[in-house]
Amino acid sequence: MFFLIVVLNLALFILSALLILLVLIQRGKGGGLAGALGGIGGSSPFGSRAGDTFTRVTIYVALLWFFLIMLQVRFIQSEAMRGQEGTIAGAGTRE
Repeated sequence: MFFLIVVLNLALFILSALLILLVLIQRGKGGGLAGALGGIGGSSPFGSRAGDTFTRVTIYVALLWFFLIMLQVRFIQSEAMRGQEGTIAGAGTRE
């Protein structure tokens, strides 16, 4: 179970970095990151329909990230409950 938690942590770290990059690359009302750094905010380097594609990809990545967070919380809670059961059972045998 511990190995699965470590793998989920790694996947969430990579997915979080990807999500940050996806949000930063999008063009918003203010021109996005390109407009903030003095670039041309009106045109997209990935084509005219890239905004719609980036929005969809961002939504899917965010949903996957949210699902993995819920899964990780569930695994960590079950691991903590398993650890508590071991200490409670061990405390009863010491008497």
